[in-house]
Amino acid sequence: MQSVSFFKKVLFLSQALYMTCGISFAQKLQINDSGYFETPGVNVMVFSNEYNGIFFDEKTSGIALIHHGVRTGTGGAIRLQNTPEQWDLIPKMLSRKVDAKSNGIEVQLRYEQFDFNSRIIVTSKDNGIEINVYLDKPVPEKLQGNAGFNLEFLPSAYFEKTYLVDGKPGLLPLYPSSTTSIEPISKKIPQFAGHTTFDDRGRNEFIVPSPIATGKTIVLAPEDAEREVKIVSGSSEVNLMLFDGRNLAQNGWFIVRSLLPSNKTGKVLTWYVEPNAIPGWKRAPVIEFSQVGYNPAQEKVAVIELDKNDTPLKTASLFQVTGDGKYVEKLKGDVKVWGRYARYNYGKFDFSIVKDPGIYFIQYGNQKTNSFSITPNVYDDIWHPTLDVWFPVQMDHMEVNEAYRVWHGAPFLDDALQAPTDHQHFDNYRMGGSTQTKYKPLERIPGLAVGGWFDAGDFDIQTGSHCNALLSLVDTWEKFKPMRDETFVDYPSRYVDIHRPDGKPDILQQIEHGTLNVVAQLKNIGHPVRGIVVPNLHQYHHLGDAINETDNLPYNPDLKPYETDGKSSGTLDDRWAFTERTTFLDYFAAAALAAASRALKGFDDTLSQQSLFYAKQLWREDDSISKTDTSGFSKRFGSNLKMSAALQLFISTKDERYARAFNDVVWQALERSLIFAMEPALEAVPYMDDAYKNKLKVYVLKYKAICNDYSKQNPYGVPIATGGWGGSGGVVNFATTNYYANKFYPDVVPEENVYKGLNYIFGCHPYSNISFVSGVGTKSKKITYGNNRANFSFIAGGIVPGILVIKPDFPENKEDWPFFWGENEVTVGGCADYIFLANAAGAMAAGK
Repeated sequence: MQSVSFFKKVLFLSQALYMTCGISFAQKLQINDSGYFETPGVNVMVFSNEYNGIFFDEKTSGIALIHHGVRTGTGGAIRLQNTPEQWDLIPKMLSRKVDAKSNGIEVQLRYEQFDFNSRIIVTSKDNGIEINVYLDKPVPEKLQGNAGFNLEFLPSAYFEKTYLVDGKPGLLPLYPSSTTSIEPISKKIPQFAGHTTFDDRGRNEFIVPSPIATGKTIVLAPEDAEREVKIVSGSSEVNLMLFDGRNLAQNGWFIVRSLLPSNKTGKVLTWYVEPNAIPGWKRAPVIEFSQVGYNPAQEKVAVIELDKNDTPLKTASLFQVTGDGKYVEKLKGDVKVWGRYARYNYGKFDFSIVKDPGIYFIQYGNQKTNSFSITPNVYDDIWHPTLDVWFPVQMDHMEVNEAYRVWHGAPFLDDALQAPTDHQHFDNYRMGGSTQTKYKPLERIPGLAVGGWFDAGDFDIQTGSHCNALLSLVDTWEKFKPMRDETFVDYPSRYVDIHRPDGKPDILQQIEHGTLNVVAQLKNIGHPVRGIVVPNLHQYHHLGDAINETDNLPYNPDLKPYETDGKSSGTLDDRWAFTERTTFLDYFAAAALAAASRALKGFDDTLSQQSLFYAKQLWREDDSISKTDTSGFSKRFGSNLKMSAALQLFISTKDERYARAFNDVVWQALERSLIFAMEPALEAVPYMDDAYKNKLKVYVLKYKAICNDYSKQNPYGVPIATGGWGGSGGVVNFATTNYYANKFYPDVVPEENVYKGLNYIFGCHPYSNISFVSGVGTKSKKITYGNNRANFSFIAGGIVPGILVIKPDFPENKEDWPFFWGENEVTVGGCADYIFLANAAGAMAAGK
């Protein structure tokens, strides 16, 4: 009886609150100049971002909702599943029309595979929007009972919240626990290219999630004025169904769905959607600053991000925290208006005059930051978590232990099979009509179960990323000689132990580990491969211990699937080597191996000699290969990488023919792409003559002008990416290039450009003030897209891509939802680049 009474109370309170919200918080949505619906507290975007087809459903497309400053809804579109997964079919947008006069937006969608077109018209109505779906032809027979209109809601925005369906209350689950059923595979709408995310163990079946609730009206979070959304079906024949997409995939969302009626044309579905809008709502100011802190001598400027309807205050204050816990105002200074960037207005608070070491915080109006330091050694240890933890955790073919925790066993000892020809992989690997090796399709390639790193949040080896990482790690070793030793590595037992010194510099051990796999590719295949990756989609999305992504037993075609003789297995789960050869990758590998040969000399002389041998071999062979290589990467970046290969070979051998080859391409590369070519051109300065340095100065002046222009484009003064991947990597490259430019041309390029990049990475960026490097800074990323993302956790030292700009104007980096790879996925190349920049900052701050 107590539980019944409780639910009656919940029902009464929820209905009362819903009615109150519905009456009090009503404001009309209007299409703004950016082409989306807007009222204070609510933005509705209608296909401002379309499905791009590269990684399919990235949860950034369709009809989207930004609710009181947070993107909480996405994916409003015709979909073919109750809870679509990332690799389920997505519609192509044929057209988009914005009619500001009628306050409406119309899009046309098409599923080419089924010759199925639809139109969606979204108009402003009352206090929300009306969504109407039109069909010129009935739903195809194959899609009847499958095609529907879906709108998805971010689970983390609705954790610990309730819902009402036709007035009946329920709790939105923290963890998926709704009902599912099993259907024969004949009823399943195929996924991308015939792949499947589900391992049915040969049973020819699939899982179908059932709705949590069904009705005509659904209200999400009626108790929360910032998250309440009401959805009403416009037809007595069309139900609304509430689903939990996490039953099939940890990155699934809550979904409201209505099936499209069969054998009907014209207007076939109507929804009324009303996101609650708090009257006069304004986003709270965000004070953006470096969570790591500042060197006393550098410029110190906080950026204050304001709602476009907010009036900036005239001043802000810097307080010092004393040893007895008191706050002392050290500076009260002007807030200088910078202007508009994207959707926000910005001011800047300069506290560079304060140089005393200590602990500080900034106050702007009622907003107060967490504490940070001003101290001369502020950058000394900011790279330790990355080298101590992140890189060891990524080590392939090794068991990795940390104190009481085993990160993963020794995985992929069954590496690797030759990838089949004429194959398009789901992660953008591909094979053409030839293996370009001595191996037949699916033949075992020996010797590859050694070294290497997991590339990012998944468990593949990407050779290009390895080459990038090796070049940065070698550069760090040669420029700064970090002797830090906190990792135990034992190859005979395939065992790594974190926080356990073994008498060897960790950075050399990581260079060795990456080099081992690249050399193994050259030794056993003859050239570097695009990547080594699992063949099945149901493996690829694996979350958990890497050792379980395959059965770790070599494939034996004489055995049945899931059958084993104890030494081999009939399960075709071994990773494939994609062996298509390109000059792009050959030059990249030649550069990396030539560099590694120097770092490994005296540490692992055999591997050092092999590295240089294969680097020279790749250089000799590439003249003939380049005549037949038509890959896009080779066309775009081949010359830059030939320049890098020539430079690294020249440094390693002192052979003048490599210097001549470098000079033959460097100036063309600078003319073609100054931003991409400037860093390797600057790295060459110590090894070239004065004439080279003088000629390069002209390009450095041009580069400085580009950098100066960033301060006009945005208040942070750094390049901010606007594509599908956040821009931290570009900012690190910007800061690193400026470090080299300042080192060799201090009269042209100031140190402050380096600090601007660091400040951005550590918290002085749009949307929030969190450090993008987990475990570095007072507040840093605690949720990232690593291989432990299902635990809503992080791997210390990883640097995330950062701010993703949701078109047209919404900067975002989620800290409560790890599954946006464009915002939160950490990569081996990005972390190696960060280690270099962090060491460079420490050296620069120390005057070295």
